[in-house]
Parts: sequence; C-alpha cells; structure tokens
Amino acid sequence: MNSLSTGKYLPNPRIPVLFSAAVLAAALLPLIMDPFTTISATNVFIYIVITLSWALFSGPTQYISIATAAFFGIGIYTSALAGELMPFPLVVCLGGVVSFVLALLVGLSTLRLKGMYFTIFTFGLSELIRHFVLWWEVVMTGTVGRWVVSVDPIPVYYTMLVILVVTISFCFFIGRSRYGLALRSIGQSEEAADHMGINITAVKINVFAITAFFAGATGSTMATRWTYIDPSIAFNPLFSFMPVLMAIFGGIGSITGQIIGAAVLTLLADLLLTEFPYYYMLIYGIILVVVILFLPGGIVGLWDSMKKRRRTETNENT
Repeated sequence: MNSLSTGKYLPNPRIPVLFSAAVLAAALLPLIMDPFTTISATNVFIYIVITLSWALFSGPTQYISIATAAFFGIGIYTSALAGELMPFPLVVCLGGVVSFVLALLVGLSTLRLKGMYFTIFTFGLSELIRHFVLWWEVVMTGTVGRWVVSVDPIPVYYTMLVILVVTISFCFFIGRSRYGLALRSIGQSEEAADHMGINITAVKINVFAITAFFAGATGSTMATRWTYIDPSIAFNPLFSFMPVLMAIFGGIGSITGQIIGAAVLTLLADLLLTEFPYYYMLIYGIILVVVILFLPGGIVGLWDSMKKRRRTETNENT
C-alpha cells in the first residue's frame, strides 16, 4: 500500500482556510500600506515564486538545476521586446510560454544527464544564453541593452500575487498527487521508479518545463520595474543561486519552509543593502554559511527538532 492510499498526503483542512486568509490580506495590502511596502512585497513574491519553482523540480528529484537565471532572463527580454506590442498580462504569459518551450527543448536533450553533469550543464546553459544575447545585440542590432515599458507598481503587484497563488497551489497539489509521488520516487531511486512503470523521462521533462514557465512569467513581470535591461542584468547568476540558498535556508522539503526562506532572505538582503551598502554581501554570506553548516534542515527543520524535543521532555515528565 503506498503513501497516498494511507492518507499521508491528504491536505490538512485548515490549510485552505489559512491560505485564503493570507491571499485576502495580500490583496488588501496596497489599499492600506504605502507604495514602498507594496514594492517590497512584490520583490518578496518574486523570490518566493522562483524558489518554489526551483524546489518543485530539484527538491524531490535531486537534480540540482542552476538554470533559473536562463528562464528568468528569457522572461525579462520577452517583456522588453513585446512590451510595446501587447497588453501587460499577455506579455507576462508570453514570457512564461517562451521559457516553457525553451525548457522543454533543453529537457529533451539534457535530462538524461545525472548528478554534477546536469548541474554543470544547467549553469552553462544560463551563461550560454547570456553570451548569445550579448553577441546578438552587439553584432545584429549594434547596441547593448533595451528600454523596458514601465508599468504602474499596483498592477505589477497584483500580477505577481496571481502568479504566486497559482505557483503555491500547483506545488501543493502536485506534491500530494501521484505525479508528486513519481517525482519523489525518481529522487530516491531512478532505476526502481523505471521498473515500477513510471515514465521518468516524461515526468522530469514536464515538471522542468512547467517550473520554467513560472520563472519566465516572473521575469516578464520583474522587467517592468526596471527602465533598462541588458544581458548582465537579465541573466544575472544570482537569479540561479538565490533560489537554491533560499530553499535550503527555509527547508527544502517543505513548501512552508521554502516560502519562509525566500521571504526572510529577501527582506534581510534589502535591510542589509540599506544599512550596510558596502558590507551587506559579506554579512549575508556569513549568515548563509552558518545556516547551511548548523541548520541542514533549514528553519522548518529547526522548528521540528524543537517540537520533538519539547514532546520528549513532556513525555519524560509525565
């Protein structure tokens, strides 16, 4: 009997209620807070989405992808190219679709790689696309960089809120479906999953492409916050590494942990950049190293350990 049939992955009935309340509060935020808070919240949403999209594939399968910057940057450039031709919502969808198609093509040729070979290839993919776009602009267009059509912060905020809600809902239901069980089976033993009849290639490619859609749509939305972009901005390697660190910081095996990790580190980065503009990366790096060394389970893992210890002490006292 598998885990699904025992009800292990049945959702807690309180979760939909809490989730709906959180979404309602987020929807009301621009009405009661100042514009700076709205912009900060948008930034948090962006990093939560790319963290969740990374963890949805890499977490259960243990295929560590460093290609987030490639799909995120594709979304940014899609917004720069199509921003004057289409309404903003269509541009966001187009950025997601272009990234989805690219990930699908990449997945068909590379998801047979394993371990460090896959990780190195995905990082190389981001760099390849960045340098190709740079070459194209210099040689073909005679310029580097593009102006981006700006959009009012409020529509950007609500667009990111919609993307966030869709991403969280998708991760939640996939994680508790037979599709999610297939992903975890691939991570535990790919050979065993294959013998069980799971089409491991199709599962990996489909999920990899879907997560790229979320990253691309987020990139298209993020681009509207800048007036100018170039390949070094759009394909910044930090967009590949930050989701990994945020997921580890919060707890890579938990959606709640991934959300907490992304939110805390995004706000922490903004705070350190404001208060310590010359040292914030050093302080930020030290914090991350300490967490990775001493909290391998992330914040959620620490919380679970504290609950177990408290439960053990309570049982001993009784």
